[in-house]
Amino acid sequence: MTVCVTADGRDWEAMTQGNFGRAAYFLFIDPASRTIEAVKNEPGAHGAGVQAAQTVAHRGAKAVITGSVGPNAFRGLSAAGIEVFVGAAGTVREAFDAYQAGDLERAGAPTGRPHGGGRR
Repeated sequence: MTVCVTADGRDWEAMTQGNFGRAAYFLFIDPASRTIEAVKNEPGAHGAGVQAAQTVAHRGAKAVITGSVGPNAFRGLSAAGIEVFVGAAGTVREAFDAYQAGDLERAGAPTGRPHGGGRR
């Protein structure tokens, strides 16, 4: 199972990022080997959350760890069967360890506000 963490850098010591769709990087972590594949997020002017959700789904992640997730991204992730865990803070290592310990909140709904051209 692959877990995706939103981050501002490419490794374990990078800081987590609070906005899923606008994160600088998606770090895809294999929990068994603790290896990371860093993928630069290149959001467009509109639809960043949807594009980000598609990127994560295409890479096979089963869970996302982030600070917050907007409604469009949440719908996309949920439709792909990806669990969303919010409230991540600190380094990627700290957030991933909190996830593995069961200390992060599983989101049952969007936690961020709508962005871009979506309805408000």
